[in-house]
Amino acid sequence: MSTHRLVDVRTPSSPACAVIVLHGGASRQQQMMVSPTQLSVLRMIPVAKRIAHAGHGRLAVLRLLNSYRGWDTRHTPVDDAAWAIAQVGERWPGVPVALVGHSLGGRAALLGAAHDAVRTVVALNAWVYPQDGVALPGRSVLFVHGDQDRIARPERARAVADRLGRSADVEFRVVPGGKHAMLRHGRAFEQAAADFVVDRL
Repeated sequence: MSTHRLVDVRTPSSPACAVIVLHGGASRQQQMMVSPTQLSVLRMIPVAKRIAHAGHGRLAVLRLLNSYRGWDTRHTPVDDAAWAIAQVGERWPGVPVALVGHSLGGRAALLGAAHDAVRTVVALNAWVYPQDGVALPGRSVLFVHGDQDRIARPERARAVADRLGRSADVEFRVVPGGKHAMLRHGRAFEQAAADFVVDRL
């Protein structure tokens, strides 16, 4: 049984854009359900709140809780993101979507951005393979990566950014001293995401 769900952060009746915030979370040996209290989920709450605040009531902001932790061959966070995009489309037909993800959520955002509704992507310390990437014509993409991230290597994200830059408008920002969990210099990650989404409205 699927357990993914969306948590409303701010949902005006007629938003200019809907922002779906995607959490990370490492894989486990057995398929484990996502807990609302796991650290990778909690870390995205201030990100979502800062985006909602920056939107001044123009943005619908929702946090996605995935079905399972991590990434496996049967089910990936991209599947959950596709479900969330469909839910947003039913709720606000025709409204453009922004995906903001951290770690594996950043990878899901980048791969899920091929959906027609998605116009903007923010990947925070994205855990990616260098060969990841799909053509994203017409999209605006921001990578924000800490130069001290030892879990999701910045050079991998840079390789993906370079590939996506062939078809999309891509920016890559480095947070000096930033580590994977975004606890140090957290405001820099959060503000970069909020500013980029609002600027691309």
